Amino acid sequence: MLTLDPVSLSQHLIRRESVTPDNGDSLDFLAGVLTTLGFKCHKLVFEEEGTDPVPNLYARFGKKGPNVCFAGHTDVVPVGAADQWTVAPFAAEVRDGQLYGRGAADMKSAIAAFVAAAERFLSGRTKKPKGSISFLITGDEEGMAINGTRKVLDWLTERGEKIHMCIVGEPTNPTEMGQMIKIGRRGSLHGVIKVKGAQGHVAYPHLARNPIPDLVKLLASLDGPLDAGNAQFQPSNLEIINVDVGNESHNVIPAEAKARFNVRFNNEFTPESLKAELGRRMDSAGVAYEVDWWLSGDSFLTPEGDLSDALGAAVEKRLGVKPELSTTGGTSDARFIKNMCPVVEFGLVGATMHKVDEHVAVADIQALTDIYTDVLDRLLG
Repeated sequence: MLTLDPVSLSQHLIRRESVTPDNGDSLDFLAGVLTTLGFKCHKLVFEEEGTDPVPNLYARFGKKGPNVCFAGHTDVVPVGAADQWTVAPFAAEVRDGQLYGRGAADMKSAIAAFVAAAERFLSGRTKKPKGSISFLITGDEEGMAINGTRKVLDWLTERGEKIHMCIVGEPTNPTEMGQMIKIGRRGSLHGVIKVKGAQGHVAYPHLARNPIPDLVKLLASLDGPLDAGNAQFQPSNLEIINVDVGNESHNVIPAEAKARFNVRFNNEFTPESLKAELGRRMDSAGVAYEVDWWLSGDSFLTPEGDLSDALGAAVEKRLGVKPELSTTGGTSDARFIKNMCPVVEFGLVGATMHKVDEHVAVADIQALTDIYTDVLDRLLG
């Protein structure tokens, strides 16, 4: 019988330099461990024209439902300024009770905790679980997320296989373990506005048409509250994130002006109704424009039920605190999984994710393993 140490597993994963997209080394290591535990593993590589091929892993123990899935990603963001790290970013060194390394918080240690939890749950039983345990691990979450989780879900659907409940191991706790379970997320809508003009000499403006004043009017029309939020969500928010005229000259009126914005929107809007509202505002500016939209995720809310109840009770039992059920923060692959089943997110403390000297407490990894084990017992025991 194996006795897996989640901290050691975390170190093995961190030492595999899987800057997005993961080339598969971390997934191969995971598959090896899970196969030893009795999981049937599928390595799935997806690609599209113009994108990198991305390996993913789906592993399952058991054949009957309910299928309780843990979802996560082994790809990590780049280390950034490597000379500013006080430890080697991929050395996975433990100092003063903290595990350092890129991916320690987001989110290799959570993957390790769930693997260890699965082993503890399965090895400690005298009879078969009431359902199945599965892992859906992608190498493409920190990037464009084109060839990752959503394509694994399509693959499962084609096979007639279903996930019934899912925990995503994102680092949901702001500063201390047990603070927050995510039961939903805001959507994310991107827009690119383009205004065309006529290039010319700044000394002869009557022979040109400057697109910048019109772009300013459009951007001004987008200012102002979109909604007041509600009991589950904070207000929707629009941010202008880039303005570009592509003009390096000091004496040329540019031919075109563009701006990019992003809206993090709550369930007061659908993507269609949000586009309509923003279009209405821009039309009120009275200028000609073009806009291209890109939706990277819709808003969603998982109603309270067996999954959130089990996770909340496990957190409270282990840590003595009642976690907040929240919808704050950015997007995650839960935005794809919610189309198949109820999904919640709970992992480690995220205060250092994506930062120099990313780290998590060793004690928190152990606590998370205990919580995940308890959840499996409550749902499948």
